[in-house]
Amino acid sequence: MAKFTFKMPDIGEGIAEAEIVQWHKAVGDTVNEDEEFVDMMTDKATVPMESPVTGTILEIAGSEGEMVSIGSMLVVIEVDGEVPDEVIEENEAAADAAPAPKDVEVEERIEVETSDAGDADDALAADPEPEPLPAPTPAPEHAAHAKVLATPAVRKRAKDLGIDLAQVKPAEDGRIRHGDLDAFLSYSGGYAPAARTRGDEQIKVIGMRRRIAENMAASKRNIPHFSYVEECDVTELEALRAQLNRERGDRPKLTILPLLITAICKTLPDFPMINARYDDEAGVVTRHGAVHMGMAAQTDAGLMVPVIKDAQAKNLWQLANEIARLAEAARTGKAKSEELQGGTLTVTSLGPLGGVATTPVINRPEVAIIGPNRIIERPMYVTGSDGTERIEKRKLMNISISCDHRVVDGWDAASFVQALRKLLESPALILVA
Repeated sequence: MAKFTFKMPDIGEGIAEAEIVQWHKAVGDTVNEDEEFVDMMTDKATVPMESPVTGTILEIAGSEGEMVSIGSMLVVIEVDGEVPDEVIEENEAAADAAPAPKDVEVEERIEVETSDAGDADDALAADPEPEPLPAPTPAPEHAAHAKVLATPAVRKRAKDLGIDLAQVKPAEDGRIRHGDLDAFLSYSGGYAPAARTRGDEQIKVIGMRRRIAENMAASKRNIPHFSYVEECDVTELEALRAQLNRERGDRPKLTILPLLITAICKTLPDFPMINARYDDEAGVVTRHGAVHMGMAAQTDAGLMVPVIKDAQAKNLWQLANEIARLAEAARTGKAKSEELQGGTLTVTSLGPLGGVATTPVINRPEVAIIGPNRIIERPMYVTGSDGTERIEKRKLMNISISCDHRVVDGWDAASFVQALRKLLESPALILVA
């Protein structure tokens, strides 16, 4: 028998440590050669670790959510026989490649939505006092011996609340309903709400959720955000999209996102300060010629931002393919590290949940993020070619942009969105080379 210490290998340039996200094996379990035994997360991606030997796990580095430095012990495995020299040498070489830790903040790779909620207390205060419920008539003495009519849901709620249904006056048809329970409670020592409360639950913030928290805090702490919102008439854009989809053949169905990204790429050359990254430590802003478009994608672990490289060089169908591929890779955890970095501008969309307006958080070190909102139909005045006005049902969508005020001025952001609006409202221009 021999003991093999598997050291945390170098899994990315500039990475000094990684977080334990999920153990697939525990102490005492058998692990086979090439079998995944733990998932480790860096600020770039989640990487599964595979065992180079077969044996029994004797020791692990820590619990989920703890950090492990590159080159330190990750797991100790007892092997039946000797561990091959090449296995030891390969692991030692991978661990020795670890970079020196740097006291810098991680670049933001994950974007989350923030929105202002209305004051619920004010809304409640504005409501009139509800009419008092009628006092229940006491149930007859023989009710305890009579058959009680109630649905299983009402019975379960009564049981949870400790109510004897025989003491509750039913409706005229003899059946007890939730409203009858409410009346009984309100006149028998205190009202209990219809919905049951559930116990408190503590959830450890680890993995992707911790990375989101760290990145969002760094972004809001370091970047003075400002947001600008404009309304766009996308009636003609939606008509064009429908026509393209009817004639798409075996190509992917177009959402509005490829059209929006194409319009953004056509607008950016006149507004290079939007497609930029700001190294605030070096005091350098890099205005990029190519558009590497970050795309917020929902996953079970949270929002990730895969990057469409050279979006300006892709047509609508190529963009649609890349959007679908990257979104699926993010959802299934198969996105490569290089697909989650290098963005120069991010688009974030909640689709039909997009709301009227959003104030998205900038994907640091980028300097802007664009958020299309929900498309709604609304009547509006339209001026005809003869100059007369009429009311038509139109499709409207608000475009939100958040910018880093250290780099982008309000005038520049507004001018960019107005130029983008012009393309979206005259979509034939989007397809002109």
